[in-house]
Amino acid sequence: MFSFFVFLIIVGVVIIVHEFGHFIIAKRWKVRVDEFSVGFGPKIAKRKRNETEYSISAIPLGGYVKMAGDNPEEFKGKPYEFLAQPCGARAQVIFFGPLLNYFLGFLCFCFIYLAFPTPMITTKVGGLVEGFPAGDAGIQVGDTVISLGGKKVDYWDDIQAIIQNKKAGSVVNMVVVRDGLSRRVALKTKAEEIEDIFGQKRSIGLIGIKPAEEIKEVRYGFLESVFQGGRKTVYLTAMTYKALWSMVTGKLSLRDSLAGPLGFFYITSKYAKEGIVAILHLLAVLSINLCIFNLLPLPVLDGGHLVLLALEKIRGRRLSPQTDMVVTRIGLSIIIALAIIATGIDLMRLIGRK
Repeated sequence: MFSFFVFLIIVGVVIIVHEFGHFIIAKRWKVRVDEFSVGFGPKIAKRKRNETEYSISAIPLGGYVKMAGDNPEEFKGKPYEFLAQPCGARAQVIFFGPLLNYFLGFLCFCFIYLAFPTPMITTKVGGLVEGFPAGDAGIQVGDTVISLGGKKVDYWDDIQAIIQNKKAGSVVNMVVVRDGLSRRVALKTKAEEIEDIFGQKRSIGLIGIKPAEEIKEVRYGFLESVFQGGRKTVYLTAMTYKALWSMVTGKLSLRDSLAGPLGFFYITSKYAKEGIVAILHLLAVLSINLCIFNLLPLPVLDGGHLVLLALEKIRGRRLSPQTDMVVTRIGLSIIIALAIIATGIDLMRLIGRK
């Protein structure tokens, strides 16, 4: 029950933030908002304030903001209707929903770094790989790496970032501390084939050292937390787009990368047991991924609407109601198909774990 409660909170926060983005910009352009709903289906609770009805519906897997005149069939040409607004205004209303999700993810990462200590692996050497340069150069277990390639290193992540960007056979200067004395050695990286997180094999240069698993808890100040949160957000964005491209090109299978509501609930149940930091991290990842997914150029999604607005701007007129209906149906068919596939994959995963 606790996992289900956490699941509902995370989904609810992400939906409310997304729809609030649409809502606040619609209000800015004086578009009448008839309904702000969290969830779909039968309404559990509702309350009307001014011109807008706020409601919570039975199926908490989405939400929507219903604006006056937001589809051609209802449009009457009134100045407060959505379709009466210029292309730029409508684009702002559509784009601000995903944008707030992205900002929410960034804020969550910043808060994690600011409010909680971050466990980092130190640069102490805990093991050597036989046949690699480090052992041959005289590096010993217990040495602490303080500089690599002319750059100061504080944590094991720094070492990995430098080494894995080196080509095989390139020379790397390393400074280590042993018994209070600094020692400088020059290493030539050795080629090693690895499999990345997308299942793709690639060759990198390694020197053959392992961490001692010595953990240091690091606390960041406000500005450093903002920097770390931004770096984490950019990294996650790049990895998500890379994963999407790998799926499109067939390098990454849908089975290994796609998850639906059941899969997300399973993930939430695992994170809920890890505590508040894990839950906030999951909230950040989901919110950023929702932004990226929503901006894909598919009909029905926000990205598809933005593409149609760009087309309208170029043509100087909107699509005909018939064409708009066809495009909407195609988009819905794609989304429903993806939802069915994701649910099927979730079920196969759950059955496979039993």
